[in-house]
Amino acid sequence: MVHVLSSRILLHPTDPERSRAFYGEALGLAVYREFGTGPERGTVYFLGGGFIEVSGRSESPPSPGLQLWLQVPDARAAHAELVERGVEVTRPPLKEPWGLIEMWIADPDGVKIVVVEVPGDHPMRFRPGI
Repeated sequence: MVHVLSSRILLHPTDPERSRAFYGEALGLAVYREFGTGPERGTVYFLGGGFIEVSGRSESPPSPGLQLWLQVPDARAAHAELVERGVEVTRPPLKEPWGLIEMWIADPDGVKIVVVEVPGDHPMRFRPGI
């Protein structure tokens, strides 16, 4: 088994400054570290238990198969905050048949981001046998 010490998602956006503005200002993610210089410098943001790195530049947006799952304590409060910051919400918070409250947004390159609230009574909060 590989012993993983840390992990991060690497994004090479088509417009690095626009993506840094989205992740750092619109979403309000805290900066973990920065490296390099110039417009294609790297910025690593805290992402809950992991990190997301925005660095370099790509000629085309990421694959449509790439999606981010961000858990928040209150999806409705996150919705209000994101709308206030000018983030386009592609679907407001709704309780899904599987019990999670999900809201959808997208980054400037179209990466789909689901913002999820796990209600207190949801099975994800319980570990059978413990």
